[in-house]
Amino acid sequence: MYLQNALAMEDSIILLKNCFYVATFNDSMDELSGSDILIKGNRIEKIEESIELTPPEKGRVEIIDCSKYLVMPGMINTHHHLFQNLTRNLPAIQGVKLFDWLTSLYPIWACIDEEAIYYSTLLGCGELLKTGATTTTDHHYIYPENFKGDLLGIQFDAASKLGIRFSPSRGSMTMSKKNGGLPPDELSQSTEEVLKDSQRVIEEFHDSSPLSMRRITLAPCSPFSAGGDLMKETASLARAYNVTLHTHLAESLSEEEYCQERFGKRPLELMEELNWVGEGVSFAHGIHFNDSELDLLRETKTSISHCPTSNMRLGSGIARVCEMLGLGITVGLGVDGSSSNDSSDMLGEVRNAMLLQRVKYGPSGLSAREALELAIKGGAKILNFTALGSIEVGKGADIAMFDINCLQYAGGLSDPLACVVFAGFNHETAYTIVNGKIVVREGKLVNFDEGEIVENVNRISARIIAQINL
Repeated sequence: MYLQNALAMEDSIILLKNCFYVATFNDSMDELSGSDILIKGNRIEKIEESIELTPPEKGRVEIIDCSKYLVMPGMINTHHHLFQNLTRNLPAIQGVKLFDWLTSLYPIWACIDEEAIYYSTLLGCGELLKTGATTTTDHHYIYPENFKGDLLGIQFDAASKLGIRFSPSRGSMTMSKKNGGLPPDELSQSTEEVLKDSQRVIEEFHDSSPLSMRRITLAPCSPFSAGGDLMKETASLARAYNVTLHTHLAESLSEEEYCQERFGKRPLELMEELNWVGEGVSFAHGIHFNDSELDLLRETKTSISHCPTSNMRLGSGIARVCEMLGLGITVGLGVDGSSSNDSSDMLGEVRNAMLLQRVKYGPSGLSAREALELAIKGGAKILNFTALGSIEVGKGADIAMFDINCLQYAGGLSDPLACVVFAGFNHETAYTIVNGKIVVREGKLVNFDEGEIVENVNRISARIIAQINL
């Protein structure tokens, strides 16, 4: 089967012809006009003007006229909670802070089942593909005690149907209300149970090859929902298997107060004690770091997944991204869960990242290109995809293409790349290519009926919300 798939991939040829504008995001940040891009299998074969096809290629190549398209590397989403697509925009939580938001939603999330996981994964991944993301993670930490089946297996099935590159995490919570945590008891697991399943999913699903479609991250939820023993053992397990680590950190002042009261330490100090800093470790949010903590992140090469829309939505604060970048800290972008962002709009996240930094640092705070770099190169580094993050010969063929010859971008084409960040009201791609396969064609998902996703998500959402009087 593997050989057949490999041969089929080798037979796949796509020629992107006469590209209006190509933003390569290579080391020189080259930007090209009028070039062709030849894709063979799952890699970029050539980038030249007027590529000529050989006779054998002509009979099996798909040629896409890109004379109206901005072509750039696919973006990489470094933080999400796909199950939260089922509980976005709930009236009772539209105006509350993080801890109240969590305690209100936990009882609803306890009602998720196999069908809920499947369709919420399809929905979030579909939104990401349609807004230019070609790779995503998912921080899933809700494991209800009555859940049946292989949760990550269900997610991988949904992701593979859509064709997105998927690197989810085996999340976890072991500190429930009975031992001082926020989650209800029925959502907490034992340390032994979490570690056993973490090892299983790594051995079953993780593929470390450069253009892998499946990887695993280990990700206890947060310092206020995962015990110290779990954090330490998870870090050891991840390093033994060479997989990445991820958790929420320094998202709110309430978290800072909780850690000081319970542990006598600030959140990052606690993580350092638990061996949770270093290469291969990323923290979601990272808003409330002081100067010495930024220095520690730099020294240890610990990364940050910045989630600007969620941070604004919950009023959590503004991460010091410009200063982090100035120090050489790797920063990626995450859309975060759809109960605190309410969409999985990757290009929209880039725009919000740029604008939010300007609120804090002024109009020169973060440029459009720098914001896109977070979503492209920063994401590739955080998730350790060394063959992604640029359009170059030999790199993986993960590409987003935006039609910029339309009403929303008219008048902005003096800088086509910045135009899609500054201008526009519809962030959908014309085409999205993942691993050499077209997965969005003319603005529509190729591999799954969008109407089926909408109908089922609305039905499931209404069902689980109705079970709780919120």
